Order: sequence, then structure tokens, then C-alpha cells
Amino acid sequence: MLSPFKNEPLTDFSDSANVAVFEAALRHVRESLDRLQPMLIGGREVLTSDVFASVNPAAPHEVVARFPQGTTQHVDQAVEAAQCAFKAWSQTPAFERAGYLLRAAALMRRERHAFSAAMVIEAGKPWVEADADTAEAIDFMEYYARQIAAFEDASDRLVPRAGERGQFRYIALGVGAIISPWNFPVAIFTGMMSAAVVSGNTVVVKPSELTPYVAWMVVDLFRRCGLPAGVINFLTGPGAVVGGRMVEHPGTRFIAFTGSRHVGADIYAKAAVVHPGQRWLKRSILEMGGKDAIIVDASADLDEAAAGIVDSAFGFSGQKCSACSRVIAHADIYDAVLERVVDRTRALRVGMPEAGLDVDLGPVIDTRALNKVTSYVSIGRGESELVAGGSAVEMPDRGYFVEPTVFANASPDARIAQEEIFGPVVAFIRAGTFDEAITYANDTDYGLTGAVYAMDHQRLEQARREFHVGNLYLNRKCTGALVGVHPFGGFGMSGTDSKAGGPDYLMHFMQPQTITERL
Repeated sequence: MLSPFKNEPLTDFSDSANVAVFEAALRHVRESLDRLQPMLIGGREVLTSDVFASVNPAAPHEVVARFPQGTTQHVDQAVEAAQCAFKAWSQTPAFERAGYLLRAAALMRRERHAFSAAMVIEAGKPWVEADADTAEAIDFMEYYARQIAAFEDASDRLVPRAGERGQFRYIALGVGAIISPWNFPVAIFTGMMSAAVVSGNTVVVKPSELTPYVAWMVVDLFRRCGLPAGVINFLTGPGAVVGGRMVEHPGTRFIAFTGSRHVGADIYAKAAVVHPGQRWLKRSILEMGGKDAIIVDASADLDEAAAGIVDSAFGFSGQKCSACSRVIAHADIYDAVLERVVDRTRALRVGMPEAGLDVDLGPVIDTRALNKVTSYVSIGRGESELVAGGSAVEMPDRGYFVEPTVFANASPDARIAQEEIFGPVVAFIRAGTFDEAITYANDTDYGLTGAVYAMDHQRLEQARREFHVGNLYLNRKCTGALVGVHPFGGFGMSGTDSKAGGPDYLMHFMQPQTITERL
């Protein structure tokens, strides 16, 4: 009998002993940089002569690791390996499958600083953000290991009938394609993969080309836990080639993807096509971003609101689908909350993530991200008023750094208020009434997260009824969802309405079956 689930505690970096251990982990990761790492197909390590490098976004000349450029042939081999492993794995009792997740969680817990340190270097995450990413990965494994038992036999939900014995259960789908992002390279990669695997599926997984090293560490962790060959097959390479074939292969039964709206919508369309030899309609489990708003009512605690806005907008340089990119403030307190946010923003420290707790913001992930942010800053200058930040930051190692940026007096339909930027940019919008604020907040294609700061209980109740987002937070920031506590996923173009870390998430990786026996 497993103990009740509880979230993994975060590391207390105010303890100098923890700081020393983490610094040692960073040194250890540095000793392993610039090595060629393999793909994994059917338990066999695969290398190619054609390779690509992942680099440190804070110092792009520094190679973190090199990986094979996978091909469509590698996808075909990986799907075949997953198909070969599926029968035995899907018939493995659920408690045994859960046991692999629990062993992997225990091993990651012992080695958590290695994973976090690797993210500091490969993804440019500040210490606290990287530590939270690893803790979330542990949470996903622990949580899903406990959830699977509820799906093995749900016959108690049936209406009994005399003369018959009924059974209702959930069974695995088949071979899945898992395509993960760079911004939560351990947590989301682990979460999607572990949900699929504990549900009895076998998978072909492909991480972002920007963060394959930490993903390989996770796959190797499962391998060290004794997971049977072929249950997880790990591929690297370009998304258009490797990911495209994974989506369109007639042997894949479902696709789990987290990433951009453009790619997610393309996957959704391609997954709907039935290819020769395909005997099912593919299921798509997609999370595609947001344009998240924080509403500040006239009744709000403005200091609390300002702190929540800055944390939500600029944590990990705004590179979260849950990040606040719009603030909709009531006209009566607009200037006051804007002033508080600008003051807090100017106090933030941009720097090398490895420097530790003296750094609030590290780099954005690559030159394309930097160019996108600076392009939107230029757009914002023409649409609104720049009141903080707005410039790239020169660093000795020529990393991809940009100042946290605040725009004021933005129109609700301005591009910076409608389009996902995925960087440290937030736009302030003035609302004359709370009704108007709700209207502005809902007026985007997305519906992922949102928050309301108000001391007026009626305003909070109105937000519950009318603010149309998958994760609504009242009097707290709109980032930092915890597994099991805040099941995560949104509406509209934010995805397909699944809730990662929630009680029904595993259902997306399974299919229900009814069995009736005449007595």
C-alpha cells in the first residue's frame, strides 16, 4: 500500500550546505560536457556520423553535448521496437509498471542536483527554477504511479444486472509519440513519458533539439531502473524530420506534444489523416501555450499584486506557457500598480545562471528567441509606452540575454497583448470596470492561466464564473502549478483540454473496455 502522494520539497538554498552541494553538481556536469551521446532504439544505443550540438544559451560557444541527427529510418526502427515490446508491457500488471516509476523517482531524488545543474547549463535556468523543474518531474512519477490503480478495474461504476457479470476497465492504446519542449526539459518530458508508460503503452520520445542532454539523462535513469528494452525509445534530431515521421507513422496510436501553437496545430491536422496500414484514429494530447493575464481590481492589495505580476512575468525570463504577459488593471489603481511593478522590475538582476542566487533572470534559449523578443519590443514601442527594460544585455560570453520589459497603455487588441512572445515582456492594459477587465482577459485565442487580485469577494466570485481559463488563480501568481494540487492545462488554442498532473490525465493514454459474461 503506497503512502498518500505529497509534493517533493524544494531545495532550501538559504542553507549554505545545499549551496555547496549544488555547486559541486555544477562542477560534475561540467566535467561531462561536449561528449557524443546516443539515441536508444529497442535497448540498443545508436550513433550516426551526422551529429548536432546542444549549447549553453548563456555562453553559446560552449557545447553541452552532441547527438545523432535522427532520420525517418530511425523513426521506423523505433516504432517497430516499441511495437515488439508492447504486448508484454501492456500485459504487465499495473502495480509492476508503477514500480518502475517509483524506482525512477527515488533515483532522481538521490541525483536531483545533477539534473538541475544540467538544466542550469543547457537550458539557462536559474538555480531555483531548475530545482523546481526536477522536483516536478519526481512529482509526476510519484503521482501517476499512484493514479494508475484506479484505472485497472473500474467495474464498481457499472450498474449490476442479474445473470451477468460485468467488467469495466481501461487498457493501453499502443505505441505513442512523445514530443517534448525545451522550457521544462525534465518535468514535461518525464511527465508525458511516464504517464504513457505507466498506462501500459510503449513510446518513441523526441526532446527538443535545444535540450536533448537532460532528456537523455531521464531516459538513462529509466534504463538503470531496469525498464524493459523497447518500452522507451529515444530519438534526437530535427522536428520536421523525426517528429514529422513520428506523427504520421501508421504505427503510432497517439501523440503527446507540448510546444508552440503553430507546431501543435500542424500535428493536430496531420494526426487526423489515416495512412495506409493504419487501423485507428490517432489521439492527440496537445499543450500549446497561452497569452495569460493578471487582473488587478481596485480592491486589490497592490504590493501583493505587483510581486505576483513580476514573478509570473519574468520567472525563467518569461519562457513559460503560464507566464503573465498581460496585466489588466482597474483605472483607479492603474498608475499605482504600474509604478510598483516597474520598481520591482528594475531591481531584477540579469546574469549568468551558474552564478547562483544573485541572478534573477538568465538568458532566453537561443538567438531565434532573442530576435523574437527584440522584434516584439520594437512592435511594442510603436503600439504603447515602454516604461522598463527593452534592450538586449551584452555579456562577455555573448549569451542570449534581454532585459525584463514592461509596456504601459497598451490597447487590448495590440499585437503585444494578443500574440505569444515567450520572453520577459509584459503589457499593461487599463480597464474602466471589472466587467471590462474580464472581457479583455478573455479576448484572446488562448485560455491557459490567469489570475485575479481583489479583496472584494464578489469580484472573485465573478472571476470564477466568467474568467475562461484552464488554471485560474485568485490572489496569487499565475505560474507555479503543482502536480496533484493544480492540474494543468487550458482552453482554446492552449491545447486539447487535458490536465497534466490531474486525476483524469491517464485516461488520455488509455481506452475503456467493457466485458460482459453471462452466468
